[in-house]
Amino acid sequence: MWQSVLHAGLAGTFLRLPHVPPDSELLRAHGARAAIYGIPWDSMAVGRSGASYGPRAIREIASTQFLPFNATWDFDLVDALSPVDCGDAQVVPGNPARSFQIAQAAISQILAAGAVPVTLGGDHSVTIPAVRAVAERGLDAGLVLIDTHLDTAIDVGGEALSNCCPITRAIEAGFAPERTVLIGISGWMNPRTELSYCREHGITVIWLEDIWEAGVAATLERAVAIAGGGEGGIYLTVDVDSLDAAYAPGTSVPTPGGLTARELLELVRGLGRSGLAGLDVVETAPSLEATSATAGIATRVVMDGLAAHAGALGRA
Repeated sequence: MWQSVLHAGLAGTFLRLPHVPPDSELLRAHGARAAIYGIPWDSMAVGRSGASYGPRAIREIASTQFLPFNATWDFDLVDALSPVDCGDAQVVPGNPARSFQIAQAAISQILAAGAVPVTLGGDHSVTIPAVRAVAERGLDAGLVLIDTHLDTAIDVGGEALSNCCPITRAIEAGFAPERTVLIGISGWMNPRTELSYCREHGITVIWLEDIWEAGVAATLERAVAIAGGGEGGIYLTVDVDSLDAAYAPGTSVPTPGGLTARELLELVRGLGRSGLAGLDVVETAPSLEATSATAGIATRVVMDGLAAHAGALGRA
């Protein structure tokens, strides 16, 4: 009964796609090759709260401002992937372990159906159940993070499910650190301990300044060479705070001097061409801005990422 007053619940599906519960048999029957799944959760955020409303805002923008057809590419997502919307995780307020257990089980069902899970956050801790589900299925996937933060904390005040810990938990779940790439990292909110973790485990960090110097094309070539190549493709997690705050003000920790929207979309498209094991976009907090700019770019991440995965832009 409480779900009607919590952050979860479908007021409308992403792109008005069919709603199919996260059940492998039902998803197979529909022929779904991609599935949207929201995790309306921000209880682990270190910064400002509000990302629990991210899935709802992204769905609203997708349904009112986007079509599944892209005229530039003469490409239709529905024709290519028969995507569906599996709704939201039934989160348990105040209980991250139980909430993530529920989410992981649902994402495992999506994967079992042969569909690509697209997770809408929620704070960055929601990546944890998603990567655990991918690792649990034994997929030979690389891991790429686009973010301004390293997100390699062991814990935050003893809490291992913090939004500062998704990469650490992914490595523990089975992702290979030598096939893990963190892109766009910069700024004044990356502790020395998290950098040490990357160095100790052989995780590749591509700093924002590296992108400024070498450009997006060279960055993509380097990232795909490290994380791509496996049969399972790449699990891509995108934090909207990787963007400059001018493009994404509605987020927990807005970033002065981050990526441009075009740079982010180029990165997502290039990585998507290698094939996706999963995709998530996190930290959209609509209550923290006066416009829908952040939800809009989050929607583009989903649309462009899935299109590239489906071959709209050709394979790398």
